[in-house]
Amino acid sequence: MGGGRAFVAGPALVLLNPRAAGGRAGRLAEPLRQWLAARAPDAVFAAADDLSRSRALLRERPEGSRAVLVGGDGTVHRLLPELLGRSLSLGLVPVGSGNDLAGALGLRGLAWNDALALALQGADSACDLGELSTAAGALPFASSLAAGFDAAIARRAAEGPPWLRGLPRYLWATLRELAALQRRRLRVVADGAVVHDGEALFASSLNTPSYGAGMPAVPGARIDDGRLDLLVAGRFGRVGALLMLPRLLAGRHLGHPEVCAASFAELRVECDAELPLAADGEPLAGAREFTVRVRPGALRAVRAA
Repeated sequence: MGGGRAFVAGPALVLLNPRAAGGRAGRLAEPLRQWLAARAPDAVFAAADDLSRSRALLRERPEGSRAVLVGGDGTVHRLLPELLGRSLSLGLVPVGSGNDLAGALGLRGLAWNDALALALQGADSACDLGELSTAAGALPFASSLAAGFDAAIARRAAEGPPWLRGLPRYLWATLRELAALQRRRLRVVADGAVVHDGEALFASSLNTPSYGAGMPAVPGARIDDGRLDLLVAGRFGRVGALLMLPRLLAGRHLGHPEVCAASFAELRVECDAELPLAADGEPLAGAREFTVRVRPGALRAVRAA
C-alpha cells in the first residue's frame, strides 16, 4: 500500500467485539484493559456486546481519528459504514473466525498484543473497498462478496458448531453444503464485457487474495490496486467440486477450464433464480441481479510492514 500516513489524531478507541470467534474474543476484555492501562492509558476502551452500541461509539469519534477493532472480518463488515462516515483510520486486532482482511494487511498470525501495539501506533494507508448494490440498496465490503455456492457455505458456517473456527469451520460447512449443491444460470458482465453466460456454482468478487478464513481464491489480488477480482466456478457437480477443493486450498485452481478469473472496476451479475449472497462472510438477503464496484482508496487502515 502506498501513501503511508503517520497517525497524529487524538486518543484512539479500542472496540472489542466479545462475540467474535464464537464468543471466545470476550475472554480478552480484561487482558486488553490491563495492557492499555500500562501502555496506552489515553486510549478509550469499550467491549460492546450490542451492535447498535458499537455503531454509536464510532459515530461519536472525532473525524479522522483511529478506531481499533478487536474481532474478525464480520466485525469490520458490520461497522464499515460508521468507519467511512467519520473517515476513521482502522487498526485491526484479528481475533475472529475469518481474518482475510487481516491477512491482506499482513496481520495474520500476530499475537493480539503485537497486533494491538501496531494498530495504535502504526501508520495507515489507503485501501480499496468493494460496494454491492441490489434493489435493497448499497453495502460496502472489505474482503469479499460471495455469490452462489460459496455464499451458501458462509451461511452454513455461520450456523456451525461454536467449537469450530477459522478454515476448519469453512471446510466443515463446504462438505455439508455439497449435499445441497446447486448450479444456477448466470450472466456475468465485467467492465462491459460478458465473461460468463451459463450455468455456474458461483461468481464472487474479492478485494483480498483469500476468503473463507484463508482459502487463496485469487492469490494475486491486491487491496490497493484500484480493482476487484472476479472468480467464477462453472459447471461443477458434487464430485467435481469435491475434487477441486484441494486445488483451491493450494491456490492451484485458476488453471482449470471451468474456473474464470478477471480483475474489474464494475461488475453486473444476473441470475435465473435468487442467488445467495454473503459479504465478508456475513450472510445477506439473496438477489436475482446485482452490481459490484470498486471504491479505490476508500478506507485508511494500518498495515504490517
